[in-house]
Amino acid sequence: MSTPTPTDSSRPSTRRSSRSEVSTVPYDRTKIRARIPSGATFRRASTTARGSISGTGRRSELLSHFHRTHEEHNPPSASKKDMAEWLSKLEHQFSVTPQRCRMIVNAFIETLERGLTQTGQEVPMIPTFVFGWPTGKEIGSYLAVDLGGTNLRVCHVELEGDGKFEVTQTKYRLTEEQKQGEGQDLIDFCSECLNKFIQDHYGDENGEVILEEPLALGFTFSYPCIQERIDHGVLLRWTKGFGAPNIENHDVAQMFKDSLKKFDVPVELVALINDTTGTLIASAYVEPRTRAGVIFGTGCNAAYMEKISAITKIKDLGLPPDAEMAINCEWGAFDSSTHENLPRTSYDIVIDESSNKPGEQAFEKMIAGLYLGEIFRLVMCEMIDEGILFLGQETYKVEKPYAFDTAFLSLIERYVERSTVLIPIAGADHCRGEFLSHSDNTDELLTVTGLFAHFYSLDTTIKERQFFRRLAQLIGTRAARLSACGIAAIVSKQGYLEEGCGVATDGSLYNKYPKFPERISEALQDIFGEKGRGIKTYHAEDGSGVGAAVIAGTN
Repeated sequence: MSTPTPTDSSRPSTRRSSRSEVSTVPYDRTKIRARIPSGATFRRASTTARGSISGTGRRSELLSHFHRTHEEHNPPSASKKDMAEWLSKLEHQFSVTPQRCRMIVNAFIETLERGLTQTGQEVPMIPTFVFGWPTGKEIGSYLAVDLGGTNLRVCHVELEGDGKFEVTQTKYRLTEEQKQGEGQDLIDFCSECLNKFIQDHYGDENGEVILEEPLALGFTFSYPCIQERIDHGVLLRWTKGFGAPNIENHDVAQMFKDSLKKFDVPVELVALINDTTGTLIASAYVEPRTRAGVIFGTGCNAAYMEKISAITKIKDLGLPPDAEMAINCEWGAFDSSTHENLPRTSYDIVIDESSNKPGEQAFEKMIAGLYLGEIFRLVMCEMIDEGILFLGQETYKVEKPYAFDTAFLSLIERYVERSTVLIPIAGADHCRGEFLSHSDNTDELLTVTGLFAHFYSLDTTIKERQFFRRLAQLIGTRAARLSACGIAAIVSKQGYLEEGCGVATDGSLYNKYPKFPERISEALQDIFGEKGRGIKTYHAEDGSGVGAAVIAGTN
């Protein structure tokens, strides 16, 4: 294999890890679009140039493109009545009422409880063998490898006590070939990247590494595994679009251990953890009132602490009944078998049936960043088929599955949300309804206009842009409200409502999507009333890095 090339390296950070998260990128698929319906001294490295991917390209390029194309002609548009009828239908399909939220919460609680008492459930409620809460006083130097949905990240974490830490990291971009190719090759890539990191940071001028004892390693593997102890885990199924063969139903920790030995990497893998479990532990290390960790990003998941006595499916292990163990819910599979509770639309069904894992991860496919842009695109495609959008234009570029990134929805919501005043465009045919609203006359709107022009060679009317704004709001709001239902289920089940609690939350949707945290908070109040104000979500600590280090240091 070729030498791994990092996409991003970060300086040490005190207390909080440096977040250089790459925005969600389109998932490359080849399927035809479905029609609707259908012990050593650590040497810190200097910062290198950061790799980044922008969902919209450079603003100046988009603006210049817009100014060039918009002056040439105003595209034909559908009638205002057609747009209103479509909007009314979509608002009905994507709205989740408070009553519906409470019904989903009740079903969610029942599903969580079944997973604790019975094996083989769609929401498996996986025991992690991570016992008890951190004290915040843990200290030490640890390594962490994080195999996420978009990047492989290698970290050195220095725990300093008092809830403080420093992180130095390097990111390596995962290719589609690695996600879908031979599983052992993916594991070997992890070993090579870790070996390179150790040589860069621990080696001498010749890259030679001499250690008195192996370095302790926490392996963050963000996919559902069945564990019988902390340093082993059998992969149940791939999620987040992965499909690498010969790893499912295998012990991924043992595969990684064997690979590390093959490449002579001087580490000892002491803990295999899920990123959500890491989020729970890392955030509790800094903020003691944390009671759950959730992730809303490329995928979705949650973890919380459960009494051993409630996990009756492992009663034969003879663990102390009063002890607490972190549970990795893997709640993305909620309602996958019956489809009785979630308000699925025809677009959700198409996404499920055309995915590489049909019939699985129903909840995740309605709220995760990997899918929101595709939901938006499917709505556009149906409206194109009905002669509503982009009249008289070539639309083949938006007909490619997953061609519309969730980051674009974020941009549309963020920049086209302020105006109601309509201003006639000089020289336009007002009979066609060509008006500029107040926010249309801004650089922000020009960026949205340029998005369609630059990436899809499509000119947009003002009515279309206003429609897209509302559609993005509907999709984003539904995702946030359904996300809140999962949080509410854990809060209710564990009895946290009366005293309130903190929910450490991470992922690109929560961190970057406009108003996502506020919409979760609003939904929690819809579900619980005024008591919902006591459930606080906040940005989580670095679960896959710091959380892995804390767990590695206590096991």
